[in-house]
Amino acid sequence: MKVLVTGGAGYIGSVLVRQLLSKGYHVRAFDNLNFGGDALYDVMLNPNFEFLKGDVRNAADVTKAIEGVDAIAHLAAIVGDPACKKFSDDAKSTNWDGSVALFEAAEKAGVKRFVFASTCSNYGKMADPDSFVTETSELNPVSLYAELKVKFENYIMHDRKDTKMCSTALRFSTVYGFSPRIRFDLTVNEFTRNAAEKGEQEIWGAQFWRPYCHVDDLARAVVLVIESPEAKVKSNVFNVGSTEENYNKGMIIEEVCKVVPNVKVNYVEMNEDPRDYRVNFDKIKSELGFTITKTVPDGVKEIYTLMKTGIIQDAYGPKFRNI
Repeated sequence: MKVLVTGGAGYIGSVLVRQLLSKGYHVRAFDNLNFGGDALYDVMLNPNFEFLKGDVRNAADVTKAIEGVDAIAHLAAIVGDPACKKFSDDAKSTNWDGSVALFEAAEKAGVKRFVFASTCSNYGKMADPDSFVTETSELNPVSLYAELKVKFENYIMHDRKDTKMCSTALRFSTVYGFSPRIRFDLTVNEFTRNAAEKGEQEIWGAQFWRPYCHVDDLARAVVLVIESPEAKVKSNVFNVGSTEENYNKGMIIEEVCKVVPNVKVNYVEMNEDPRDYRVNFDKIKSELGFTITKTVPDGVKEIYTLMKTGIIQDAYGPKFRNI
């Protein structure tokens, strides 16, 4: 079975590529290399791997990318609220136009599976701060990033639900942990880096909630959906994470302080945040048997261990963030 991973050189994509290869899949990574290709260097000579440089907005590139593939894991996107706000035109043309073009081309080519990397940011802000949102809760996107994810979700879940292609949307938790394309503009990674490098961290809006999930586990969820019976995943959506892994920023920095010694924490009061949501993940556990293998404390230890090695010379450099 051949799987196409769009955004294959990215933070999650580079981990997914390795997981698929380890399970014996033939893998084609498709990426425009906006952040370089370093994350794929060590798999380039794997006989089951191939790389194609290209852009989902380019029809010719997409035609080459989908040739002969059985499944697509669609991760390519302008990722995150800040990046989509700064590069709004690119976000719209990539996250919406490019995604629709990829889906339609895949459908015509007879691709069997299409797994879309969506986000729990779609929930925006909970109406009831004491509750947990589920897959059937009202979506309330408060950023261009989430708006585009919701729009494409609706496209594959509703507008194109009668297609023969088995399409699934995965609403990812906020990601953290080590990846060959490591990022330090993600909360857990950022707080741990700052604590290790500078010995301090400023916390704005410590009380606002969000779910977190290790990059390894998010990638595992994609593999699981590809391998699950079509009846369970076709035109379906799943939150990806663990209900026990909902944290606010105050709790995250507490976990960092348990691992990194002598951290000075500066709390800044903030009573309003556009995003505040706790998520329930019972559905993916009960219907697909998915459980996480790592927790936020594990991720903090992982990143701190990396920082202590001294291998990263410029942890604040542009290659380690999306903007």
